[in-house]
Amino acid sequence: MPQTRPKIVVIGGGTGSFTLLSALKQHDVDLTALVNMADNGGSTGTLRDELGVLPPGDIRQCLVALSTAPQELRELFNYRFPEGTFSGHSFGNLFLSAVENMTSDFNDAVRMAGDVLRIQGRVLPITLQDCNLVLTEGDQQIVGEYEIAYSNIPLAGKPQLSLTPKSVINKEARNAILYADLVVIAPGNLYGSLAPALLVEGVGEALKDTKAKVVFVCNMVNKSNYTRGYSITDYATEIERFANGRILDFVLYNTDEPDQDMLDKYALDEEYPVIINDQAMSKTHYQAIGGNFLSRKAQARNKNDIFKERSLIRHDADSIATSILDLLNIG
Repeated sequence: MPQTRPKIVVIGGGTGSFTLLSALKQHDVDLTALVNMADNGGSTGTLRDELGVLPPGDIRQCLVALSTAPQELRELFNYRFPEGTFSGHSFGNLFLSAVENMTSDFNDAVRMAGDVLRIQGRVLPITLQDCNLVLTEGDQQIVGEYEIAYSNIPLAGKPQLSLTPKSVINKEARNAILYADLVVIAPGNLYGSLAPALLVEGVGEALKDTKAKVVFVCNMVNKSNYTRGYSITDYATEIERFANGRILDFVLYNTDEPDQDMLDKYALDEEYPVIINDQAMSKTHYQAIGGNFLSRKAQARNKNDIFKERSLIRHDADSIATSILDLLNIG
């Protein structure tokens, strides 16, 4: 009797999920991407505001990552218009928004795009409700993932985040978590990308109820505003705070140091590598596993992407994928 492929669920959105999914796709596994739906920046934010659609950007990236279609078609979905009315928008974002408007069903839009791109696996919005991330500090509130990322509101402690309106986990996403063999929380903006996924009602409960091992792939660089001076355990603690419980079995973190010229570029924006705190990690309930996970490949920036800057220090997708698959054999 043939052995079933291990079921791996990746939670996140953006570049972190794209990187992991692109590498994991090369292995014989059953992949499901669960995508944060609170993004309101860049092309996605403009389409949400003007068309009233759910955010397509991170969904598009995950679809392209899992695509087995010809390279030209994958490039088409990522193609950004250089000028005119659609300047900075990707074709894939427009495609998803058009189908959602046509069918009034975002799930239909994602399925149709998945068929066109011949994806290997599934891409699911973690919630189907239109929601925004909210930061509350005292009597101040900032609404919107993008607005929060670029605010300088002084914090008395860790950011107090919520979703408005309260959003419930997509039933298909919940089942994917419950029946997974391994759940991976991808690297990404801790408060702008990961928190909005984990704050969806039902996500934390599913992560506690699943028999799957849960692993967090830790970020490599701190942001100057909200994660300045954060260590590996700080990130893991925040992940579990938003999930409302001890959900992590493993944390993977990078031990390879970027080149000095790259560090100097980040230092100009007061961004520095995540602190590796070995003593604290030795006392955690999860197993922290370090490795040489830094990519040495040059990162090309899409010249037509006028909406945001892209990270230059990134994980080595193949090394991370190998380490993730090794976790299936532990315990």
